[in-house]
Amino acid sequence: MNNQNFATTLLVDQNPEKAFNAINNVRGWWSENVEGGTNKLNDEFIYHYKDIHYCKIIVIELVPNQKVVWLVLDNYFKFTEDKSEWKGTKIVFDISQEGNQTKIGFRHEGLVPQYECYEICREAWTNYIQNSLRNRITTGKGNPTAKEDNAFEVQLVEK
Repeated sequence: MNNQNFATTLLVDQNPEKAFNAINNVRGWWSENVEGGTNKLNDEFIYHYKDIHYCKIIVIELVPNQKVVWLVLDNYFKFTEDKSEWKGTKIVFDISQEGNQTKIGFRHEGLVPQYECYEICREAWTNYIQNSLRNRITTGKGNPTAKEDNAFEVQLVEK
């Protein structure tokens, strides 16, 4: 059976250390609406986008200049009927040297085509990785979602 987890790959002219540091600066490429630590093992952070998406993530693996793994502890999508989507999934960044370039393999383990959110999430991740993260690594400036004035809060129920 084919691996159906969402995945995309990025090649940049910077070294693995620059890529690793950029990935861990989540506010610099994904969203300024991130609260909590994002760059140490066991750091937990909350991501939110308006009243549409809210998730709690923990950093479960950090291998300097090689790998970053996040585990989604809890999640809320306003637009899905299945409220379990994303819960327990892993977001993985594999970093390796490819000649003079650095390769970043991104995969969201558990984000599969059967999910209601798959198409929207695929498009969003593709944009964040291929554009914003690439820019963060190559120019030092990404294109994260801007900070919201009125933060949305939802009570996540951990099970």
